[in-house]
Amino acid sequence: MALDVGFIGRTYPPTAVYEVGREKIREFADAIGDPNPVYRDPAVAQDLGHRDVLAPPTFPIAITWPAATVIIEDPDLGLDFSRVLHGEQRFVHNRPIYADDQLTATVIIEDITERMGQGFLSTRTELNTVDGELVVTGFSKLVVVGAGGGEGEQA
Repeated sequence: MALDVGFIGRTYPPTAVYEVGREKIREFADAIGDPNPVYRDPAVAQDLGHRDVLAPPTFPIAITWPAATVIIEDPDLGLDFSRVLHGEQRFVHNRPIYADDQLTATVIIEDITERMGQGFLSTRTELNTVDGELVVTGFSKLVVVGAGGGEGEQA
């Protein structure tokens, strides 16, 4: 089933507040194998001019990926998640994410295209503080294998 291009520009409501904590940052840094003390030690972070420990540059995935489930669960879009590959991910940082940040995520469908029987769904997820400051924008592309093709088509 082809994706509906009428969804381009759809903006989903902001998520509940995600409270960034020092422990979440440390766990993420451990998971990616980054021992940098700026992700663990407030004194080191403050010596470098930061207000608290900061999150690794890829930490936003811990917020943006769960927020994107709104697309997967949208029955009107009709996305068959069993056919989805994660094709691309990048982040644009306006500033670092700090322990004590309270962030919401707003997911926007940027583009829907089809090429050679594959669907491509591009999203933008904006992470804002509860005061409305844009902190990070995440861009993602999902590939829907066989989105526009018939039975038995292979990627």
